[in-house]
Amino acid sequence: METARRTIGVNINNKGVDALVWAPKAQQVSLRICEGRVDLPMQAEAHGYWSLQTDQLKEGDLYRFVLDREKFLPDPASLSQPKGVHEASQVIDLSAFSWTDEHWHNTAMSNYIIYELHTGTFTPEGTFEGIESKLDYLKQLGINAIEIMPVAQFAGERNWGYDGVYPFAVQNSYGGAKALQHLVNACHKKGIAVVLDVVYNHIGPEGNYFGEYGAYFTDKYHTPWGNAINYDDAWCDAVRRYFIENALMWFRDFHIDALRLDAVHAIKDFSPQHLLADIKQYTEQLSRQTGRHFNLIAECDLNDTRFINPLDKGGFGMDAQWIDEFHHALRVTAGGEISGYYADFNGIEHLAKAYNDAYVYNGQFSDHRHKNFGVKTDNPGEQFIVFSQNHDQVGNRMPGERSSQLFSFEMQKLMATAVFVSPFVPMLFMGEEWAESNPFQYFVSHTDPELAEAVRKGRKAEFAAFHAEGEAPDPMSEETFTHSKLQWQLIDEEPHKTMLAYYKKLISLRKYLSVMSNLHRNQVKASADKTIQVLTVQRWFQGEYMVALMNFSNEIQQVSLPATDRKWVKQLDSADPDWNGPAKSPEIADSNSTVSMQPQSALIYCIG
Repeated sequence: METARRTIGVNINNKGVDALVWAPKAQQVSLRICEGRVDLPMQAEAHGYWSLQTDQLKEGDLYRFVLDREKFLPDPASLSQPKGVHEASQVIDLSAFSWTDEHWHNTAMSNYIIYELHTGTFTPEGTFEGIESKLDYLKQLGINAIEIMPVAQFAGERNWGYDGVYPFAVQNSYGGAKALQHLVNACHKKGIAVVLDVVYNHIGPEGNYFGEYGAYFTDKYHTPWGNAINYDDAWCDAVRRYFIENALMWFRDFHIDALRLDAVHAIKDFSPQHLLADIKQYTEQLSRQTGRHFNLIAECDLNDTRFINPLDKGGFGMDAQWIDEFHHALRVTAGGEISGYYADFNGIEHLAKAYNDAYVYNGQFSDHRHKNFGVKTDNPGEQFIVFSQNHDQVGNRMPGERSSQLFSFEMQKLMATAVFVSPFVPMLFMGEEWAESNPFQYFVSHTDPELAEAVRKGRKAEFAAFHAEGEAPDPMSEETFTHSKLQWQLIDEEPHKTMLAYYKKLISLRKYLSVMSNLHRNQVKASADKTIQVLTVQRWFQGEYMVALMNFSNEIQQVSLPATDRKWVKQLDSADPDWNGPAKSPEIADSNSTVSMQPQSALIYCIG
């Protein structure tokens, strides 16, 4: 399979267009040019493919594929759906964009400071152009990588993105393909890498015509979203090619720097070489051809190092993974709920284990899973992405409350500190840096009334145990969507202004203190004092030493600094009145001395 160009779907060349579609069930296939209703017969090729070369199509034209003279369908590899998921596809020339990022080099994963955002709710405009207008703000905050939630075309104009049904088409209401290219180019000009969230574990429900073309799905396995995508059953070769080409397109044609692959544990594949390993191999080949480095990030709730181990060690080669266990342990330690999967976490001791071992569960029995779970890992810190909030952990709560609605101002600062002093890659969820008070709720805009009602009922059933606390927001309501938008005016109001300044300070320390930016996990030691609810994290690197003291209790605690041959110099005190805290701690502290820590506070001292 080629990596230098896209070969499936309709692609412009210097003589017109090449068209290639996989439809093994069809006896006859043609391409319908919508204007004039001209049908161009396609040639049968090996393994169920149909091809066409023609000069009768140009950029901007609308077209459909016609199967057996009776099924007029959008292109499954469409690059544009300007009138929605049920209507005709549009010819787009991805090579026409004038890139100016030839001197851009992807930031090393170990240096990423990631900012997750949703295009529709990040700005009032809800577009890629809106994101572009906030790049200076993100740069000043200290962000060097944005992670954009999925942009594949979905039904309507409101969706988290995980119901996309055209993986190659960029959502038209966000601005489409050309606007995304423009955004990525602008990000690179500002020194910001772009991570794109993609979904290879399922296809959304509305506008899903894949089954009409071929065996894109298999009933061998099931996922929470229905039959699994066919990666290892009969006719799977073309399906694998489809998704590999999709990954390559984002890197090659959109200059995306990293892909975040959603819920890879739901990719069912028992082939001799897993789909993820295939994607990694082709990505490496493209990297050699282009001279650009690309990253693959897996969301995976299996503590299984096969996903992040290199190909030559029998792994799937993912460069990093989201690690929810750090989040769970942190939130329980902070006083959050202990229901559901949180019940597996005992708080501060497990949080210390997360710092030391990456996986909290690395072989012991999990009560929630009712089995021994996880393996030990010596993988480097840059392979683990940690956070105190993300779209799932906020939006999958019934009311969609952010930490600002669940924890005190002091605890929010403490939780942020816990993320940034870790030996892992930190990630923020949009708005957390100013303690955004609007929720982030689940929203969709299906146009099929039956499907819309099914989603409403499903959402209510999911939270049936919580109805005493109120009704789940209607995911179809436009109000649910607009209520989830960020309130940018808050950054100039208190206490949000102070929280934003605190995050800027944290990010600055993370970037410019070598002992904090170094991610060697063998140079970290975390210990928990359960009695007083204080966590001590020590880190060292090339003669520099750091200690982070975190008091998760509601009382003032006396805490000893580690013994050294030099004095400790304070770098940050979350309880300082500069951050709306109650009291200052000493600027200089002696070795092995005791400091008085305010409730729900963090202290960072360094020597060297």
